Amino acid sequence: MIQTIGFDNDRYLEEQTGEIIRRVEASSGRLYLEFGGKLMYDHHAARVLPGYDPNVKIRLLEKLRDRAEIILCIYAGDIEKRKIRGDFGISYDSDALMLIDGFRSRGIELRGVVITRFGEQPSAVAFENKLKRRGVEVFRHYYTRGYPTDVDLIVSEEGYGRNDYIEPSRPLVVVTGPGPGSGKLATCLSQLYHDHRRGIDAGYAKFETFPVWNLPLKHPVNEAYEAATADLQDVNLVDPFHLDTYGEVSINYNRDVEAFPLVRRILEKITGSSAPYASPTDMGVNRVGFGIVNDDAVRHAAKQEIIRRYFRYRCEYAMGLAEEKTVEKIELLMNDLNLTRYDRPVVEKAEKRSLEGNGEEIKAAAIQLRTGAILTGRCSELMHASSAAVLNSVKELAGIPEETHLLSPETIQSIRNLKKAIGSLPLRLDLEEVLIALSVSAATSTHAARGMAMLTELRNCEAHLTHMPSSGDESGLRSLGINVTSEPRFASERLYSG
Repeated sequence: MIQTIGFDNDRYLEEQTGEIIRRVEASSGRLYLEFGGKLMYDHHAARVLPGYDPNVKIRLLEKLRDRAEIILCIYAGDIEKRKIRGDFGISYDSDALMLIDGFRSRGIELRGVVITRFGEQPSAVAFENKLKRRGVEVFRHYYTRGYPTDVDLIVSEEGYGRNDYIEPSRPLVVVTGPGPGSGKLATCLSQLYHDHRRGIDAGYAKFETFPVWNLPLKHPVNEAYEAATADLQDVNLVDPFHLDTYGEVSINYNRDVEAFPLVRRILEKITGSSAPYASPTDMGVNRVGFGIVNDDAVRHAAKQEIIRRYFRYRCEYAMGLAEEKTVEKIELLMNDLNLTRYDRPVVEKAEKRSLEGNGEEIKAAAIQLRTGAILTGRCSELMHASSAAVLNSVKELAGIPEETHLLSPETIQSIRNLKKAIGSLPLRLDLEEVLIALSVSAATSTHAARGMAMLTELRNCEAHLTHMPSSGDESGLRSLGINVTSEPRFASERLYSG
């Protein structure tokens, strides 16, 4: 099925830029803007809002770069634990480096990196040294004493006062990080404390893409946010402070609502006057809801994202990475929207392909192209199911007959011989190996070259596997930009794969 566009990036940029500039002007000349979610490569937003540019927020900062600078936060504990960003399979500290490169390439000023809740963790110290030796200014923030109950201690020299002060040079200071729990809010409040100690007036606001405050509570886009944070047990709710003050329904989520009274008290303690906001919604600047131009399209896309999360959490549970309550929550969300696994078309196709022939279940994969056509592949002695499905898909896109080989038998056997010689098992080719073989074959084979040229057409296509992918399959599917789900079945009985 050809995807229907549901989001207008230009409209969103115009709305969002205007709102941020208004907040800067209302904050006496300096605004700390806590930037939640993913600043770059926001693939969740792109999946639930078809047409959304995953890098539209960095484009927003490009428009504001003459008045904006970045403070990048990373929690020392995430560095120590090597916490992984799931969509890229890279650690948070590596993601921080990627973000810094992204800022530099776009001419956006990086003021510095803050390592939050710093406690001399060895990995955090090593990361600090790496940044300093590459010319990046690094600051240390410590665990906030008295948090969250003792506001007098929090807002004192023993609380925020212990943290390094980052002297801004621009009126808009965007405080961001590679993921949740990076310490963005604490950094903003710490900076406000230090500014006011120096007689500098400054303001605070928050930018979160989801949940969307001006969509209904049970809108699939907001439900998809709950699905994305099911492991955190986040819950969307009507902002009670906004409803009480203005009589208007606005959507927020439990952590912001629960934290609001404390944040308001801290702001009042820092500034010595009443807080400028009556509700968590008041603090927000998000205008993403105004970029939606086709509600039916985003509803459909959001429902598909919830189904993807259902498969993802079931696999993570099988691997010991998710808790049972996470799986139970995503199942409840599926039930709320009357969704089943088969509302994802590639699921049934993959299952049927796995049972073809003599009825014995064989690992299979299915890929849905942008045209709506679904191509499948099965595991064989020569290659993994993902490899076969991708080759069949590019043949379909290039108009190459099904019986034509894109990789010669001699090429496949040569790779198998090498794997056997070096003791690499299994001998069948995973997707990463097949993509390399295809690129080499393209130099001498017209069919392989035509097939390789179609690989970019697989970006944002949907796929389902009847088993969890191997590391080579997972890496290959990620590099092609395919949205993949799988059953919570291990591809092998072996406990170790390396």
